[in-house]
Amino acid sequence: WYLLPCLLSTVETSLDASVESQDMLQSRAVLTVATTAIITLGIGTAAYGVIEIIRTNSSAGATHLPSLVPLEAVQSSEIIEKPKVGSFIGSLSIKRLHLVIPIVEGSDTSKVENSVGHYIGSVLPGVSNNSVLAGHRDSSFKNLGKLRVGDLLTVKTKWGRFVYEVERFRIVMADNATVIVPTRDAELTLSTCFPFDYIGEAPMRFVVQTKLISDNAIS
Repeated sequence: WYLLPCLLSTVETSLDASVESQDMLQSRAVLTVATTAIITLGIGTAAYGVIEIIRTNSSAGATHLPSLVPLEAVQSSEIIEKPKVGSFIGSLSIKRLHLVIPIVEGSDTSKVENSVGHYIGSVLPGVSNNSVLAGHRDSSFKNLGKLRVGDLLTVKTKWGRFVYEVERFRIVMADNATVIVPTRDAELTLSTCFPFDYIGEAPMRFVVQTKLISDNAIS
């Protein structure tokens, strides 16, 4: 009989240990479930964000570019009337190249032989977004490769006088759509075929990206 208390004590200790072990297992299970839920929520949120970015960028192509809103008309809510394709909309001056050349609406190669064409899916020069001009490598833009970072370009239209500064150069494939994507700030993009001395239809494009540094918009 003197062993009975010891046996009871041992049984109670074992039961206590078993209960504590079950509590710990339950706590770990709860913690595991909570952690998994948090991770899943985080991955889901990140995935949704990526999908939204992709969707936004995809919809921001040539068919979904912002409206033509002039810099000073943002507050007055006035909208610039889109020029007719083939019409004269202004001039481009590049001091380094001793170039002053007309700008016409539309980038059809038959209409930009002695001028540069404004891509109709982009905003007009001076507007807060990406305005795109294209010209031939053997005529209007034959010396485009001589430009340097920091050079100034001036665009004059009936809506004002706009000065741009060259920021960088890019060489991309001919079907690279990033040349015409919208931008947050007012920028001017020049594009021509590359290589400059290529015989036949050139496979690439030489791109000049500039930013607006001065504007004298006509209200």
